[in-house]
Order: sequence, then structure tokens, then C-alpha cells
Amino acid sequence: MPTGILIIDKPADWTSQDVAAKLRGVLRERRIGHGGTLDPMATGVLPIFVGRATRAVEFFESAEKEYIAGLRLGVETDTQDSSGHVVATAPVTADRAAVEAVLARFLGPQQQIPPMYSAVKIGGKKLYELARKGEVVDRKPRDIVLHELELLEGAGDHYTFRVRCSKGTYVRTLCHDLGRALGCGACMDSLRRTRAGCYGLDQAVPLADVIAHPDPETLLLPIDSLFSHLPAVTLTPRQYKPLLNGAPVSCPGLTGGQYRVYGPDGAFAALGRAEAGKLKTIKSFFEVSKP
Repeated sequence: MPTGILIIDKPADWTSQDVAAKLRGVLRERRIGHGGTLDPMATGVLPIFVGRATRAVEFFESAEKEYIAGLRLGVETDTQDSSGHVVATAPVTADRAAVEAVLARFLGPQQQIPPMYSAVKIGGKKLYELARKGEVVDRKPRDIVLHELELLEGAGDHYTFRVRCSKGTYVRTLCHDLGRALGCGACMDSLRRTRAGCYGLDQAVPLADVIAHPDPETLLLPIDSLFSHLPAVTLTPRQYKPLLNGAPVSCPGLTGGQYRVYGPDGAFAALGRAEAGKLKTIKSFFEVSKP
């Protein structure tokens, strides 16, 4: 069965769930999940976890993201992007220098209120379900970090900028808030994710190419690519046996911290943590043999 991570360049007008559902048929594998929702209008990097790799999704949830966004000044919508209904307009007097100055003010740790049109749940219901009924409810602000903000191009009422941000950041809401800070309102009119965690556009494959590929399994990256920033340790046959049973492994002299753990055959087996001469499994990824 296929196992690995497939980096999709998501097309516009597809939800992340649409992509996952399509790939279940293409790869003939039910165990498929995605690493972070992209709005339907957005394009770009969408990591898809296939087979046993779905066990790694939890380690990707906090990954930083990078986007190129289009900022339309003078227009506010109910969805905070150009797909929504216009709720306010205003003349634009801000110039490029003013936009750059406002971007600089938004750098760093801050709180952001999730938009009504989002999958955040309140009282067991997703906000977008309430929004579609015309309901607006109070939302608690979330802690986010904007690590980098760079104005790329633009003039008049339209600009593009790059943002590198923490988990949970809504770029739509950032555009909305930038417009408020500039005094004219704004919405997002394009969004392309250029990086998600350790994966970038250079590794992404257009969905249409995956669908048309004669052997799409060959496009999968190994699970351990997600942990490439960690040091590796290869176990001897004697050490490997207790790991298979979920027991701590004796590794005298191994420096404390997290490791990519490989079996004697060189196959990726687990994410582990070394402490006081013992290596404990955080999550196993070896295939469980059936009796």
C-alpha cells in the first residue's frame, strides 16, 4: 500500500478536502489526510499524508507557513476576501510608503480574531455554518506570530506582499486588519502558499499532473522527510527488538533530544526521544506485520 507525503500544488476552486478525496481514488488508499487547510480560492503548497504517513500529521500542525497575498484596498467583504459580498467601500488615499509602514507595524507576536467564514468551531458548530445563516458570534482572539512581512509590488488600490507566519494565521483577516489600519478597508483578492513547514513550491506537483501520472506513487516523499531537521540514529538488531515492542531502548552516550530512528535495514522506524541513556518512542512508523 502507498505510504509517504505528497506535496500538491493545489489549484484554485478546490477545497483541501476535495484534493484529499480525489487522491484517495488516484492512489487507491483510504488513509489520506492533509497538512493544513487552504481556502478554495487559494493555490500552492498542500502536503498530503498517505497511508502510514497519516500518523505524522500531528507533527506538522504547528508548522510555519509562507504566502504571497494580493491586497485590494478600499473594499471590505463579509468573507474578508474577494469571493464574498461587498459590505463597505471607501476612497483610497494611502500610497506605497503608507502600506509599507503599516506592514511593519504588524510584525511579531499579536492576537487575531478568526473570521466568521472559517472552520473554527464554537459550541460544536463551525463558524462558516453560522455565517451562512447570517449569524455573527463573538470569537476569542488567537495568539499568532507574523515572522516576516515584505511588500513586493503594487500601487493605487492593489498590492502584493509576502508573509511568513505561525500556525493559525488567517491571511484574509490580516488583509482586513491592514485595510482598517490604513483607514480605507481592504480584502484579500489572491493567495498562494509558497511554503508549508519544510516543503516548498519546488517540491510541489500540480494536482492535474498527479491525476495524469502513470505511477503517482513514485511522487511520494518518504515520511522521514518531515523530520529531516533532526539527527538520525540507526539501531542494532538487539536494540531494534524492544523498540518494536514499544519498550525503551538502551543507548548509552546518546545526547538527549529528538531523533529520527532507523532499523538495522536502514528503514525509517520511529520518531524517538533520548534521555538518560534511554531512547523512547514518540511515534512509530514501521509497518506492523500481520500474523
